[in-house]
Amino acid sequence: MHGGVLSGGGSPGLWGALIGLIIFVFIAVPASAAIKYATHPATQQLFGGRLSDATTGGYVAFWWIVAIMLIALPFLVGFAVARMSARTVIIVAAVVILFVIAVIILGQLFVF
Repeated sequence: MHGGVLSGGGSPGLWGALIGLIIFVFIAVPASAAIKYATHPATQQLFGGRLSDATTGGYVAFWWIVAIMLIALPFLVGFAVARMSARTVIIVAAVVILFVIAVIILGQLFVF
């Protein structure tokens, strides 16, 4: 049996899909929680403190952006693994870092 993911070198596309699936399994619960918080603004009261004082629009926007970033992460990682060139890995790492920075900035603006 040749060409499988775990045999020999394997196909880069299959390796990317496998790693993306593994990443998706790890982020499934946080992504579903982020979608739950985004679709039910009443959950804002669960957090208390300064988060409950944030505007509803800011709260919903923040959680939608977090959910979209979490859902995009397995695709980005799978694509980086499938391409496996230094340039692709650097670009994907830069995109992930920009996502994290955007969440931190939006969290500071809308939440805290």
